[in-house]
Amino acid sequence: MTGWAPIPPDPASGVAGAYRAACHVELRALKPGNVHIHADGHGMTVAQFLASADATAPILAQPGLSVGERIHAAVAATRAVAGCNTNLGILLLAAPLAQAALAGGGSLRDRLGHVLANLTVADAELAFRAIALAEPAGLGRVEGADVHAPARVTLLAAMREAQDRDRIARQYATDFADVFETGVPCLRRWLDAGAGFAQAAELLYVEFLATVPDSHVIRKYGLERAEWLRSRASELREDAVPDRAFTLTRSRLAELDREFKYNGVNPGTTADLVVGCLLAFWLMQWP
Repeated sequence: MTGWAPIPPDPASGVAGAYRAACHVELRALKPGNVHIHADGHGMTVAQFLASADATAPILAQPGLSVGERIHAAVAATRAVAGCNTNLGILLLAAPLAQAALAGGGSLRDRLGHVLANLTVADAELAFRAIALAEPAGLGRVEGADVHAPARVTLLAAMREAQDRDRIARQYATDFADVFETGVPCLRRWLDAGAGFAQAAELLYVEFLATVPDSHVIRKYGLERAEWLRSRASELREDAVPDRAFTLTRSRLAELDREFKYNGVNPGTTADLVVGCLLAFWLMQWP
């Protein structure tokens, strides 16, 4: 199988390596509207994203930390090296996945379910501080789980409250359903068909963007703009069928990339989900 990964020498180095690989592959993929090696965008550069990945990998993989501690320390490290929010959604997805991988025993998703079920109010407090520090665009205030106020519920409860308006929060509420039920199978299908990892990531990005309105775009610009993005991506998805597996050429993706960036829209949640899926895919290869 194309996606085979060697067993890591130890869990921590394995998690760090898988996380770095996921971040690097996502940057090699031409994801319309987002930063990638083919074009910067939205005042951010590939170098900032690479620096963020390098700074946060050892934190996410460090044994003995809680999920909240991983998130907060990683966001602080990102601010120190990048000076802006390059990876909040990625870190919110990666922290519980890393925690589950480090725990060992059973399937990754089963371990993840245990991690999520045992999240605490302290995890929520640290995550809230991290989100406020990252200053994501379009962040509002919500009764009961306002990141600008002290946490009163567990991180899982807070994410459940937010799941209808934020796709990253929805992953916590559903044991990462988009990742394990859509993303990982999609990656595996394209890899088995002969795609490289960057191309498989592009196809997964289109799959998500064409089927799920991007919650980052909804927060910044409203549902109508997010639906416009979904419609444009759907035109590409129609060609992504087995008998025309690789018709999503770089030129077509680049054209859509220019169109999205010209209109100032950044489907950041969709890109974050791609990283989460790549990370889960690699972590699932290990016993």
